[in-house]
Amino acid sequence: MGLATRLFRLPRPKTFLYLMSLRTGTELITLSLLLNKLSGIYGLLALLTGLHLSPLQLSMYIYSVFALALTAFLAPHIRRQSPLQCLALAWFYAIDSVINAAYTAAFAVTWFLMVSQHHSDANGSAPPNTGGSSTIDETAGFTNPKFNVSHVDIVTDPTSQNIGSQDAVALGSSTAGTTAAGPSLGHAVLQSESMSSLVVITLLWAIRLYFVLVIASYARSVLRQHMYTSASTSRLHLHMDGASDAPAQNPFAEGMPDGVGWKGKLGRAMTKVGKGYWLGSEGEEAWARGMGGKFKKSVEASGPVERERRRRSGTGPPLPPQPLRIQELQELR
Repeated sequence: MGLATRLFRLPRPKTFLYLMSLRTGTELITLSLLLNKLSGIYGLLALLTGLHLSPLQLSMYIYSVFALALTAFLAPHIRRQSPLQCLALAWFYAIDSVINAAYTAAFAVTWFLMVSQHHSDANGSAPPNTGGSSTIDETAGFTNPKFNVSHVDIVTDPTSQNIGSQDAVALGSSTAGTTAAGPSLGHAVLQSESMSSLVVITLLWAIRLYFVLVIASYARSVLRQHMYTSASTSRLHLHMDGASDAPAQNPFAEGMPDGVGWKGKLGRAMTKVGKGYWLGSEGEEAWARGMGGKFKKSVEASGPVERERRRRSGTGPPLPPQPLRIQELQELR
């Protein structure tokens, strides 16, 4: 059971590309996200030039502006190691990846249909009616010829009435393979240029998935570090004695300092999904040692149980000096 859990659990990177820390990697990924979302501003500015945008394109640009503002707000908290904001950044990057995948799939289908239409259409008809197809057709450099023929033959006009000259006409002919039933997604995917595009898209999304894991792993380490430093003394000495291997207490739970108000509700909602990943068990993977001891502040356990443990092991502080009695003073004299 334990082996199956380890095999199918979500990967948890310890470094970024085996070269940098998770915090540095998260900062670089967030910077690339900011640069990517700047396209939303330029897209909306294009409306001022009279460029026609489809509803799908307009919605993407509006969302990019919103994502840019939210990312700019959350980015400074990476260095501050704020648990709520880092957790929100991890969730937002994962959701943004899904939304980006949906937009990419929509525009990819439109592009492949456009390629198929220009490869198989024999009548130069209008592009397929999909999101953004009109803009793609105007900017992709495709042409819509009046006649789609494979070659042209120049022949004399037999009906010419001129005696001293001849009239010539151009007759177009096409082979059997130049026409097709119509544009289709399967026909476009089989094109050589489409296959290379699919390979590039797949590689980019594999990298994007790795970035999601890096940011989630960093947010998890920040959250668990915060749990360790803000834990009560009773939880600490139980953990040091090895008597507790239950799931760690949610720092956003009701009654906890971070569980007050809307921030507490938001934190509980974000840790509810994937609770085993974000919180896990206190003894899992020795996560406190995995941080390398680099915590913001050191917490030393105390309390009656800890003092009793030290007394039994003989590692407690020395006893205070006892005051000399009067009889002992007289004997010394």
